[in-house]
Amino acid sequence: MGKIVAVANQKGGVGKTTTAVNLAACLGAKKKKILLVDMDPQGNATSGFGVNKKQTAQTSYDLLIGQASAEEVRVKTVFQGVDMISSSIELAGAEVELIELEERIFRLKQGLAPLRDQYDYIIIDCPPSLGLITLNALAAVDSVFIPIQCEYFALEGLSQLMATVRQVKRTYNSDIQIEGVLLTMYDGRLNLTTQVVAEVKKYFPDKVYKTTIPRNVRLSEAPSYGQPVIYYDKSSKGSKAYMEVAKEFLKANKKWNREG
Repeated sequence: MGKIVAVANQKGGVGKTTTAVNLAACLGAKKKKILLVDMDPQGNATSGFGVNKKQTAQTSYDLLIGQASAEEVRVKTVFQGVDMISSSIELAGAEVELIELEERIFRLKQGLAPLRDQYDYIIIDCPPSLGLITLNALAAVDSVFIPIQCEYFALEGLSQLMATVRQVKRTYNSDIQIEGVLLTMYDGRLNLTTQVVAEVKKYFPDKVYKTTIPRNVRLSEAPSYGQPVIYYDKSSKGSKAYMEVAKEFLKANKKWNREG
């Protein structure tokens, strides 16, 4: 049975989608079978994998509101080991539609259930908010992976995210855990970076990844070419960093891999 992991942070611009896309690609390159689920109406993970949103008939929106099954919305990507459920702008209206539906918090969990045994990991890219779509993701997952930008404002709202995770654990998903915390846009030369890292490690003493993601031009360029960075420029610092993240991720999940 595959492990389901949400990549979440309600603050935008922290490298959330970059992390979801590149972690999925790196795990696929390491011969794991991956399903990447784009639950952000902006659809950046979709375009980051070179999937044409205009040519995708059914998306995560159709899955969420029950108009299509996971098998029907799933598409193959050209990249090793990775399938995808793409997003569309229609998802922006799903928050309103979900209010009227039964078991509205569990729609995504129910939708993904038939595919769970087919993958090693299902990675969900959440929107930068704590609305019903993110709650659906948190109710469906085994763990939450949190990218945090190495800037002061990135720390703001972290307590709100953790409060939401605790509420979900109490109310909807008693199994949810923190998968890890990834420091992004890292520049060790800056005093502010050192301060942010110290605060994050104080908040998550055992969950901060040793690997950090540097500011890297190739990471920024890769999505415009519809490629994860390991395919766009394998030798770049960003590519090497995300391969190390994938190694840490798999090492942390050795027990799960054996049981799965």
